[in-house]
Order: sequence, then structure tokens, then C-alpha cells
Amino acid sequence: MGRRIIVCDGAETARLWSRIGAGVDEELTWVPREEESRARPSGFRSLQGGLSEEAFQKLNPKTNDEYALASDDGPWIRSAVREIIKINAAAPILVLTDVLSADDLPDHTCLRRTGLKTLIRDDIDDEFGHLANLQRVVKLRALLDSREKVGILLQPDPDPDGIACGYALRALLGRKRTTAPLISFGEVQRPENRALADALGIEVRVITPDELDEVDGLVLVDVQPNVFGEDPPARVRSVDAVIDHHPERTGYDAVIRDIRPNYGATATIFTEYLRAANIEIGPRLGSALLYGIKSDTQYLGRETSKQDMVAFAYLHTSHSAALLRRIERPALPIDGLRALGRALSKTDVRDGLHILVLGRVREDVIPQVADMALQADGAEWAIAVGLVGTDLVFSVRNVGYVRAAGDVVRAVVEGLGVGGGHRSMAKGIIPLKAFRKVYGKADRAQIRSALFDAFTRAIRREED
Repeated sequence: MGRRIIVCDGAETARLWSRIGAGVDEELTWVPREEESRARPSGFRSLQGGLSEEAFQKLNPKTNDEYALASDDGPWIRSAVREIIKINAAAPILVLTDVLSADDLPDHTCLRRTGLKTLIRDDIDDEFGHLANLQRVVKLRALLDSREKVGILLQPDPDPDGIACGYALRALLGRKRTTAPLISFGEVQRPENRALADALGIEVRVITPDELDEVDGLVLVDVQPNVFGEDPPARVRSVDAVIDHHPERTGYDAVIRDIRPNYGATATIFTEYLRAANIEIGPRLGSALLYGIKSDTQYLGRETSKQDMVAFAYLHTSHSAALLRRIERPALPIDGLRALGRALSKTDVRDGLHILVLGRVREDVIPQVADMALQADGAEWAIAVGLVGTDLVFSVRNVGYVRAAGDVVRAVVEGLGVGGGHRSMAKGIIPLKAFRKVYGKADRAQIRSALFDAFTRAIRREED
């Protein structure tokens, strides 16, 4: 991150900035007005030569510097922007004014306008945050605008966070489903995920890796190439952009990477993009992004950052409560309820583990049961497991303050199958053939016993 170069129009504006409180990474300059004293405002230095390319060159500008122009004078602002972009055509510029409108400002792709006298220090920092996000949007658009068809690739069985972000990216790029399709290598299965797609009219097209040749642009949203296996398709290893909140992985090339593992949801990143670009968020998009944040953070209850909370509050004013209700209450199939009833009749919570063995069920039932199983008294871990095709599939939930679920599941399936996930939720798949080879048989009692022992060992290993 470079410096913030602050340029104030006159001593009064510079003194106001000083009262707001200058940041440690800010280069404070002022341009004296003709009618005022030349006395230097505290902490500022005069921009020698006024608003000119030569004056800005004397500041030794770098390509990653940001600029803030504080003035209510339109010609002054236009002159300052003109001289700055002579040095850096893509310079991010924040204009602080209480008088000028957007029509009074010059046309510059990475320019943002805000107030001045009503702001406090935190507001200034937030505005620079918006400016940084606007800069990312500008780069993304510049990279993709010339592409005929941009594929937005989601994880197999896309979750609400990924679906919402794909929908938001399409809005950011000003495209439609024909020129920016949402694509995945696996269909949307989980009921609330299907409910989200159906309620908002979002189509996620299931494709094969070979069909990636149909797009001349590719963006991975809420996912990174490692999710597609140890040897993902070549097209996925070299992409235009990756925007995600999961821990950063290596082994692939991307022109643009915006990976923020301290965020609870990728939907928060896209909310910041839309807000920075001043794109109106309608009820459908607002509901999608709100639910994306809500589902990935368990209603702001786990792995939640300040940015998630700010985005959630911002979206709350634009979402549709009726749409959200349709998404949040998907139907549980009757055979799933019967399987749950059978599992509950023989369940208990032992050493904080609540394991429900469902038998043969639809895969989307398993995570719904895991969510419910965590509500049992004394449960710190909930594991719901079912037979799907020739595999044992299990979903894991925990209370959030214990060991990372994804790490524990990877230890459980090591040498047998595949698995992983977040801190508080994860998924594992073990082929029945591999399970029987190790444990002899795969009846309900054996599955419950084997998983109890495996999870107990894995949790203790993580604690050590």
C-alpha cells in the first residue's frame, strides 16, 4: 500500500483536515489561496508550484499512491485531477466537497466523491477503503470488458455465498446471463441453495471442464482452483480473477486476486465493490448478498469481521423480507424426516459429539440434519452421515470456539476419502468400499462407532 497524498485548497481547509486528525501514512500538502496568509497550517507543507504536474512530481509519487482533494471549487478540482492523471492515468482519487455534485467533477474511472466538514477520522479511513475497492472494480472491468463471454465459476454444489457473489459480479460488469453465465461442475443440491436460486431466478449451469473453452474470460468466485482436486483442469489453473474469502492457496495463476481470509463471507467483498462503484442494490441482489453473509457466518455468529457486520447492516435496508423467508425455509422431504426420526431414536451425545446415522438419503438432507443436530444439549460437535450412491457422506458442524471443523474432517478422511471446510462447518466423503476395507462392515452401529473414534482422535490431535 502506498501513501495517501492529501491536497487541500487553502489554509482553512488544511486546518479542518488537521482537526479531523491526520493519518500516519498521509502526505499533507496545501495550496495557498491568494487572499490568505502564507502561514503554514500545522503538519502541512506547501505544494510548491501549485496545481501542476511539476509540483506533484516533487512529491516523488508512486504508482500505488492514493490522492485526496479537499475543495468546494470546481475549477480547482478539475485542474488538480488533470495534473494528477498526467503522472498516473489510473490514480485513485477521493474528492472531498460539501458543495460540488457529480456533474461538477471531471470524468475519471477511479474517482469517488464524499463530504468533508461532516466527516470524522473514521469516515475518512472508510472513504479511502471505498476508494481502494473502486480501484479493484476499475481493474476488473478493464480486464473483462472486451471479453465476449465471461464464465463465473462457482464451487460444485454452489452455496448461497457463491451464488450471491456470482449474481453481484454480473451486476458489476453490467452483463446478462448470456454474456456472464454462472457455471459449476456440480449442480445446486442443498434445499436452501436451490431455494435461493429459484426465488431470485438465478440459473447455475452445470458444465464439464471441456466446456470452459466456450468462454473467453473466467472468474472464480468464492472458490479457488484447489477445490477442484489435486490436478484441476488446465483452464482453471490460469484464470482472469479469483475473488474469495477462504485461506489463500497456491499452484495457479490469476491476473487479479482479491482473497480476504479475515472476512466471514465473499458476499461482504462484493457488497463493498457495489457500494464503492455506487451501483444501486435492488431487493433481489440485496437479499442474495444478505443471505450469503448470513449463511456463511451463521447469522454473524462465527468467523465474523467488522466488515461483515457493516455490509450486513448496509444490505438490510435494501433486501426483501418476503424473499428471504422463501429462501430460509426450504422443505425437508418426507423420506428425510423419516430417516431423521430413525436416527434420533438411537442417538445420544457422548463427550460433546452428537452423531446421527441416517441410512440411505438424498445428499441435501445430510447438512440440514447436521444443522439441527448441533442444537442437542451438550453437543459441541454434530455429525450427520448418510449413504449416497456408493459413498458415506457426512456433514459436520461445531459451536465455533473449538477446533477447526475443516482440519478435523481432513484428519478423519485421511487415506480413505476427501473432505474439508470452514472452522465451524465441513463435509467428508468416504467410499463404502474403503470404509469396509478398514472397518469390516458398514451397518449403522459400525458407522457410528467408527466415526466416534475417528473424530475423537482427530479432535485430540488438533488440540495437541
